[in-house]
Amino acid sequence: MKIDLHIHSKDCSDGKMTLPRIFDEAHHRGVGVISITDHDSIECQESIQVLASQCDMNYITGVELNISFSHPGYQEGKPVSLDVLGYQFDIYNRALEKKIQQLKEYRKVRAEKILEKINHVFQKEGRKPFTHKDLGAIEETVDGAFGRPHIANYMVNKGIVAHRQEAFDRYLVRCNVPKMPLSLQEAAELIRGAGGKLVLAHPNDPNGTSLVAFTSSVQEQLKIIKDFMLPCLDGVECWHSRHDPGTVAAYLAFAGEQNLMPTGGSDCHQQPVILGSLDIPAYVVKPFGITIS
Repeated sequence: MKIDLHIHSKDCSDGKMTLPRIFDEAHHRGVGVISITDHDSIECQESIQVLASQCDMNYITGVELNISFSHPGYQEGKPVSLDVLGYQFDIYNRALEKKIQQLKEYRKVRAEKILEKINHVFQKEGRKPFTHKDLGAIEETVDGAFGRPHIANYMVNKGIVAHRQEAFDRYLVRCNVPKMPLSLQEAAELIRGAGGKLVLAHPNDPNGTSLVAFTSSVQEQLKIIKDFMLPCLDGVECWHSRHDPGTVAAYLAFAGEQNLMPTGGSDCHQQPVILGSLDIPAYVVKPFGITIS
């Protein structure tokens, strides 16, 4: 039986598949334990639990939160963006619901600011600027949390770029606007306050929001976690689709030394479909009260 604790849906995040299709695919691939960890969104969790029950699949409530984290020894103390995963929390916790709503509302404000910056680039290129009509059209494509991928998709559909990656390379990286600041401590208080567990996501992901922003040295990353993050963490994501075997081994050993839960997931956005593609051992889900053979 396979395990995948890091998946994104179209319904509430920036994935490509709807929730029913994700569960169909998971069943087809032999996934028995699953968690949908949509970005800054928990509104689909109730319906996900129903789907999991219908599919006779073990489900762990999940969410991926973006945090702002700084270290005095790197980046001149300037904050970088990291991701954390919240698991097994009460989806009806009021404090968590309130904060998630604030994060969601700010995403639209952020999108407006990103479009303003893109318009400055468009002006230099002699392109017609985005208007509020364009913003509305993009917003209509958003089922969950509003993010840059939705803007990228719109740019592809309008023929401005050939594909999503070109949208990021030409516009969305340099026109980025920071998300609503959320500290590691605040994220820990929110998730733990809702009865859940907080896990550092993909710490050595070379292409994502990770500790690679500080250093590519895994040993230095581990020291950062030990010296500045440990009290706020319950676990660390060891298995990830962009973690090499050396990273997995180093983080597994560290998790054991520091009494952290090792977790893992594909981080599947369904392009391509990598759901259930990692060999994650059964003991990973024991701290969640799930025992599988």
